[in-house]
Amino acid sequence: MMKTNNVKVERIVVGPLFSNCYLVWDDSTKEGVVIDPGDDAQKILKRIKQIGIKIKYILVTHGHFDHVGAVSTIKKETEAEFLAHRNDYVFIKDAESSACRWGVIIKQPPEPDGFIEDGDIISVDGFELKVIHTPGHSPGGVSFLYNNMVFCGDTLFQGSIGRTDFRMGSFEELSESIKNRLYTLSDDTIVYTGHGPPTTIGDEKRFNPFVRE
Repeated sequence: MMKTNNVKVERIVVGPLFSNCYLVWDDSTKEGVVIDPGDDAQKILKRIKQIGIKIKYILVTHGHFDHVGAVSTIKKETEAEFLAHRNDYVFIKDAESSACRWGVIIKQPPEPDGFIEDGDIISVDGFELKVIHTPGHSPGGVSFLYNNMVFCGDTLFQGSIGRTDFRMGSFEELSESIKNRLYTLSDDTIVYTGHGPPTTIGDEKRFNPFVRE
């Protein structure tokens, strides 16, 4: 668990593709968000209840099924608003079918309650997340920035980058997003990735072999 001031972060690894779901909350107000609930809804809900968080928003960094698979159940249980980027709606509405093609069973996510855009501020009682549009892995990929931490989904990994050979992926766009949107953040910014361990912007600028500063 990571803590910055009163804001805490907990990573929950979910589903057969070992996707990272994050709970982010203010420990004094107990209000927070769920980022990328890709599967294992009951596992996520159990932690929410144990910690005592009031979930205001369900946020997704992109619409691939392994990042939205538990949205339906969590939304039903928490009544939180589901927010995503409009350019990934095509994946959200196809999520259940897409998962089946991979041999994975999920509940079809509901329609988003709203669409987020680059520069939007998502306000929770105690902190704010800034939306950064980071396309490439998917056209509607976004990252969520708070203070010295960024939740970037499948855009940037420790020593690697998101795949661009999926439908509507683009290595050129991904490189642009990483160089101009993520590598411009401070070196000590913690990168919470969509799969695998966290890293920092400084380490990736120095050592990532796929996208150099």
